[in-house]
Amino acid sequence: MRMRFAMPSWLAKVIARMSTQITIDLPDGAFSALRQDKREFVSELRLAAAAKWYEVGKLSQAKAAELAGLSRADFISALARFGVSPFQVNPGELAREVGAS
Repeated sequence: MRMRFAMPSWLAKVIARMSTQITIDLPDGAFSALRQDKREFVSELRLAAAAKWYEVGKLSQAKAAELAGLSRADFISALARFGVSPFQVNPGELAREVGAS
């Protein structure tokens, strides 16, 4: 016996807001140049964007990790692959921190 579940409309709306799908047109050679299949390429693209936006201060570590589809700890570990420090302190902030101690 199969039971059917009718999803309440409010739940459908919540789920729809949880993620957004975008389409990017890329040349076919992009995947082979990086020696990755499409799924690996998408994961790497998400991570690269998240790392860069974290580096320039557009995203917090938590939001960047979410964008990359990683835990925060895994995102911090992955930053090294891109030469990005997990510590994002500008010289003014550092001077204030040093002066406060």
